[in-house]
Amino acid sequence: MPTASTTSPPRNSPTKQRPRSSGQGLCCVWHGLNRTHWRQVCQIAGPFPPENRLRRWSISALSWLNSWHEFWENAIYGRRVAATKVEQAPIFILGHWRSGTTLLHNLFALDPQFAFPNLYQVMFSGHFLLTERLVTALTGWALPKTRPMDNIPAGWKMSQEDEVALLLRTLISPYAMLLFQGDRPKYERTFDLTELSEEELALWKREFLLLVKKLTLRTNRPVILKSPSHTYRVPLLLELFPNAKFVYIYRDPYAVYNSSVHLRKTIFAENALGVTNYGGLEEDTLATYEHCIRRYEETKSLIPAGQLHEVRYEDFEVDPLGHMQQIYNNLSLSGWEHLAPRIQAQLDELASYRKNQFSMDPVTMQRVYERLQFAFELYGYPSRLDESESLDPA
Repeated sequence: MPTASTTSPPRNSPTKQRPRSSGQGLCCVWHGLNRTHWRQVCQIAGPFPPENRLRRWSISALSWLNSWHEFWENAIYGRRVAATKVEQAPIFILGHWRSGTTLLHNLFALDPQFAFPNLYQVMFSGHFLLTERLVTALTGWALPKTRPMDNIPAGWKMSQEDEVALLLRTLISPYAMLLFQGDRPKYERTFDLTELSEEELALWKREFLLLVKKLTLRTNRPVILKSPSHTYRVPLLLELFPNAKFVYIYRDPYAVYNSSVHLRKTIFAENALGVTNYGGLEEDTLATYEHCIRRYEETKSLIPAGQLHEVRYEDFEVDPLGHMQQIYNNLSLSGWEHLAPRIQAQLDELASYRKNQFSMDPVTMQRVYERLQFAFELYGYPSRLDESESLDPA
């Protein structure tokens, strides 16, 4: 597999690019918008380049259909959703992007006692109760076989981040960076949500709880939720669900940085409405990581004893079965006897999975270590800067 360097572009190189041909094709996250939210996006997204006119037209057309479906879902299911009580608190999987949260989520999803949001449900959270079974049966062939940023399988039924639904229903999400590429101040306050207005916070809570209610109504099972952005929101999640349980996974900061830069470049291009802008991407990645780790470490003490389990990715990768058993034991989760054979059946596939490979030059290593030294020391990862001295800076 080819390697990709994460070095910054030369000073005189452009950081804005026309949208390239994407692995997702015409489809993107914005196809989940209804008409009202699409109008809001158009007002703040800036001009659309000619190369993206087909994407814009298709989103506009689908937004009308989404609004129509949402109207009928509310008419048919509205009262039942409103009356649904979430009696079993969710389990939240926390950790910075590219730290192994998806691996954890997928293994939890093998347990039949739990529910989880899938790709269709977060893309079309306004009407999946009404449309999911029919639409997924008719359109599954059109989706890529793997996610564009890595080699993990993709499909309507695969587990997905609830943050996608929050983006499409509120635009109050770190994923608003897809609209404001290279302009961090416009979405910075959407990570921990502590600077939102009362109206904005009420909207976010309403849509978040609505999604959990819908998932509960569909399955009548406790929900496993994985969104790295929730790592910033422990106090708010405990306010909503005092009995929630949490699993936090962390990883070598070098690997997280490398993979996060690659992730951002991929999703910026795959979901661009305007001109793709990579300006300041490396610094933004470092700022996001630092904020994430510091915020989690400052707030995790709020989680009551017995409701939090922490795991190191490199250890989990070596023995996923053993560490999942530890998670179930430490969080007092039942049903391990049903999950264990399902994970056992996946071990060969997990062992054969090949992560994207990246190289890192000594200058970048030095910059990452100096910025994130506290995380290296906190989690016991070596700097390896002495090893980098023997590398060719070119």
